[in-house]
Amino acid sequence: MTTLDEIRAALESCYTAIEGLCADLTDAEWTAQSLCPDWDMRDVVQHVVSIEAVMTGWLPQDDSTPPPFERAAEFLAGTDDPRVLVEKVRDVFDSRRRDLSALSAADLDRPSWMPTGRGTYGRFLDIRVFDFWVHVRDITIPLGRTTDDAGLAAELALAQVESSIGYIAGKKVGVPEGGSIAFQLTGPVVREINVAVDGRAKQVAQLDNPDASLRTDSTTFIMLACGRIDPQAQIDSGAVSWTGDAELGERAARNLRFTM
Repeated sequence: MTTLDEIRAALESCYTAIEGLCADLTDAEWTAQSLCPDWDMRDVVQHVVSIEAVMTGWLPQDDSTPPPFERAAEFLAGTDDPRVLVEKVRDVFDSRRRDLSALSAADLDRPSWMPTGRGTYGRFLDIRVFDFWVHVRDITIPLGRTTDDAGLAAELALAQVESSIGYIAGKKVGVPEGGSIAFQLTGPVVREINVAVDGRAKQVAQLDNPDASLRTDSTTFIMLACGRIDPQAQIDSGAVSWTGDAELGERAARNLRFTM
């Protein structure tokens, strides 16, 4: 489980990344196409920060009542003007920093509504880190901006993908019964994620001889899993490669997407 200090640090890095982009984007860049098909850069910032605005001052009381999403409209008012948006982003993040500083470790165990179902407030905040981390790259990748893709926020973003790896391997990639695959992540977050199918696909600690091994960097892996980047382009560039069963390896390279 992610600790309170880790959640605070990861969200702080996410807030800082968005604040940095807001301070730096030119007028033309605000309206440039992001990796999200229907959103420009301003839309991405509006989306990800409006959720934080909704969560400001809110703590879950049960696992079925969502935060007051109707409050998003108040945040969004006037934010088509980037100058207004930047100011509101700063105010929301300052409020969320105060919220996070007041949290206790026990608050993370509160039953909570989450975008993926019922869970705890701590798990909801983990998902917020994932959402921020991906959306920052929705902006920076098209603009050719460099990002620090190591660190705690990256680890938590990868953990969200890893938690669904059985579904990805079994349902999306289609690893057959009795089959196995290893995902070798070369960095910045170095990880080997192993999946075997025995009745159902599930992560295992070790594979002595996987049917296929897919090799890529952690950022490409996460962004492919989110459906943000073109698998063919990653294959053509050599960012994704595989060994072993060629057909299974290629199928994995092309079918990691499980969310958008």
